[in-house]
Amino acid sequence: MIPVTRSISLDDDEIVETFVRASGPGGQNVNKVATAVELRFNAALSGNLPEAVRQRLGPIAGRRMTKDGVIVVFADRFRTQERNRADALERLLDMIRSATHVPKPRKATKPTFASKQRRLESKKKHSVTKAVRQSRPRSDD
Repeated sequence: MIPVTRSISLDDDEIVETFVRASGPGGQNVNKVATAVELRFNAALSGNLPEAVRQRLGPIAGRRMTKDGVIVVFADRFRTQERNRADALERLLDMIRSATHVPKPRKATKPTFASKQRRLESKKKHSVTKAVRQSRPRSDD
């Protein structure tokens, strides 16, 4: 079990890792060793995620979530498999942790009377400035 929060843990079987060759610098090593990791987690079928977390996870994952509800995290920042594995797993867990946060509902507020007055004064001042510009004849050279 991989702990995400106090109440949520993921089974090791739910996460599938495949190793591929990384692009970028690395000398001869880059052509020989598959150091990049592609981590897949099927959020839609996971029994360990509450439904509310699953719903919020979609927009957080964005393009990384497929139509089937599988989250794909690709990590190739580091030159070793182990560090890339840890990086991909940590990024997945961060996504799930951020989905556990319930946003507070927005309360509708009204502008104060004083702010309305300041806005109207500003508009009057701007209007006067424009009117003065129009009354002046322009010199066209």
